[in-house]
Amino acid sequence: MSYRLPLSLLCLVLAGCQSPNPYVASSRPLPPAPPHAANTFDASAYPAAPRDFGRYRSWTWHNDQLPAGSALAEPAQLAEAVSNALDQHGLRPARNGQAGDLLVSANLRLERRLRQVRDDYYPYGGYPYYPYGYGGYAGMGRYNNGYGAYASVPLVRTYEVEVMVVQVDLYDARDGQAVWSASAETDSQGSQGEREKALRESVKKALNGYPPS
Repeated sequence: MSYRLPLSLLCLVLAGCQSPNPYVASSRPLPPAPPHAANTFDASAYPAAPRDFGRYRSWTWHNDQLPAGSALAEPAQLAEAVSNALDQHGLRPARNGQAGDLLVSANLRLERRLRQVRDDYYPYGGYPYYPYGYGGYAGMGRYNNGYGAYASVPLVRTYEVEVMVVQVDLYDARDGQAVWSASAETDSQGSQGEREKALRESVKKALNGYPPS
């Protein structure tokens, strides 16, 4: 067997390895940045910094206006309820004409709601608290002399009520962005004292959970 042919191929391979590489690495410089690139900042490319609610210590009314009242409460009553609720969260009114950390806006409106009440009607005169109903039916679902057990028929009544809805909005005084917005409602029925108490409860509910965790 002749080894000349494999030996010749090996010599050609070694000779090729020693020859210079025809491919030369080269690069071109990057084009210069446009003139406005240094002043361009894309805020959407970065996550928003968490808001520091601890720096909010004082507040003033938005646009220096008291909240609008309604037929159920005067603006001064709503303003007092909001001020007391903010005080419970460590927020004090700004003094001596100084700008507050927060701008507060509140309003009160009346809305209508549909409510449903379910009543259990016993067609044979039976009643759960009586030992025996009329017509041979026993109370509490037990049998009476083999006649059987009475059953109630549910009746659903729908009626309309008027409720007071309190809306409270808080804005950062520096950038004007909303930092809190919530509403709560209570029934508007009852005496004047009961409505004032319901108003305070609504404002308290609207600010429940502030500051957010």
